[in-house]
Amino acid sequence: MSDLALHAPAAATSEAATTAATTASRRPFRLSRGALSALPVVVTLALGFLAPLATVAAYAFATPKTFDVFRSFTFANFAAVFDPANTVWTSFAWSIGLAAATAVLLAILAYPIAWGLARTFGRWAGFVSVLFVFPLFVSENVRLYGWTLFFLKNGVLDGTLKLMGLAGPDVLYSPGMILFGMLYVYLPFMLFPMTLGLAMVPRDLVEAARDLGASRLMAWREVELPLAMPGILIGVLLTFVLAVGAVAESKVLGGQSVIVITHDIEIAFTFAQNWPLGSALALLLTAIVGALSLAALSKLDLDRILGRR
Repeated sequence: MSDLALHAPAAATSEAATTAATTASRRPFRLSRGALSALPVVVTLALGFLAPLATVAAYAFATPKTFDVFRSFTFANFAAVFDPANTVWTSFAWSIGLAAATAVLLAILAYPIAWGLARTFGRWAGFVSVLFVFPLFVSENVRLYGWTLFFLKNGVLDGTLKLMGLAGPDVLYSPGMILFGMLYVYLPFMLFPMTLGLAMVPRDLVEAARDLGASRLMAWREVELPLAMPGILIGVLLTFVLAVGAVAESKVLGGQSVIVITHDIEIAFTFAQNWPLGSALALLLTAIVGALSLAALSKLDLDRILGRR
C-alpha cells in the first residue's frame, strides 16, 4: 500500500506533463507582440534589400552577356574583373578615394556649422537648417547643371569677371570639381547627424570641466568631442557610403574626366547589356564598402584618436 502511495504522485506528474506537451503541440503557433511589431520592418527589408541583393548575386554568377539567372553558374564575370588587363580597379580607386576625401573634408567643414546649430544660433537654428534642407527638394542633376553654368567658360562667373577685366578660373571638368560637387551634395547628410550628436552633449558637463580648470580646447577634446562622437561617426559612415555610389558629379561636373565604378556598372547594365558583369561589379563594390565600414567600426579606438592611454 505504501509503495502505491509513493508511486502515485510520480505517475500523476508524468501524466500531467504528457498532457501538457500534447496540448502545447496542438496549440497553433503564435508570434509574440515584439515579433508582430517587427514583422513589417522585416518584410520591408526582405523585399526592398535582401531580394534585390540576392538577384544581383545570382546574376553575378550567370553566363556573361546572357540573362540565364538561376540557370547557370560561372566565375567568368569575376575572372574578367580580376584580369590584369582590366582597368576597372582604377575606377574602384577613384570612387573610394573621392568618397573618403568627401567624408573627411565634410567632417571638418560641417563641424562649426553643426556646433552653431546646436549651441549658438538659438531661434535662428531652424531657419539655418531649412537653408541646408531646401536644396534637397531640387533634383541633384538640376543643381549640378546649375554649377556647370556658373563655372562654364563665358558662364556666370567667367562673364562677370570679364566685365571687371579679369579672367575666370578654368576649373570645370576636373577631379577637383568632382570633389566640390560631392561636398556640396552630401553636406546635409554629414551636418544633421553631427548636429544631433552635439545637441546630445550636456552643457553642464562642459561648464563643469571649465570650472575645474580645463581650458576651452581641453574641455572640447576630453568632454564634448567624445560625447558627440557617435553622431559624428554616423555622419562620416553615411556620407562615405553614399559618396561611393556617386555618379552624377563625375558626369556633369567632371565631364567624365574621371570614370568612377558606378559609371562602369551603369554602362554594363545599359549600353553593354552585360548584366552579369554589372552585377559582379556591384557585388564587389558592396563587399568592399561593407568590409571597410565594418573594419572602421571594429578598429576605431576613440582613446587613441584623442591621444589618451
